[in-house]
Amino acid sequence: MITKDNVLSVQKLWGDAIVEIGSLKNDRKKCEKVTEELIEKLYDFNRKEVLFKPTRAVEIPFRPTLEAAMSYFIGGNENYPEDKGFALQPSWTRIRFENAGMILEENRAIAMGNYFLTDFNGDEIKVEYTFGYTKTEDGLKIDLHHSSLPYSP
Repeated sequence: MITKDNVLSVQKLWGDAIVEIGSLKNDRKKCEKVTEELIEKLYDFNRKEVLFKPTRAVEIPFRPTLEAAMSYFIGGNENYPEDKGFALQPSWTRIRFENAGMILEENRAIAMGNYFLTDFNGDEIKVEYTFGYTKTEDGLKIDLHHSSLPYSP
């Protein structure tokens, strides 16, 4: 059975990895390496289709491949010209999750809520999210990632 602590652990890893990626933006090679490691460790692209709809993707809103996810996080891919690098613009100093709820099952979990990105000035951006997790032999992997900015009329 997947537990709340399992999900919280993956959320912390995800947030810490995004912060680490941003801290490496001046070393492109290392930034690319860490980003690829993050995606391979936390997302399930190598085993199955991942439903990935990131926050700031507009022109190509859905990112079903590792290449597309990498571009979203660090930019620099001509196939995704809108990407400036979510993890790099600006570099985040902290990411915290506030879960509104979780569905926990034997091999699957879904969490929904807000996460907050803190920049170098201490300002926070609130993002609404739904993440789906699947249990693998390597631990939990994200197979559903939907995030968006809150509606503002």
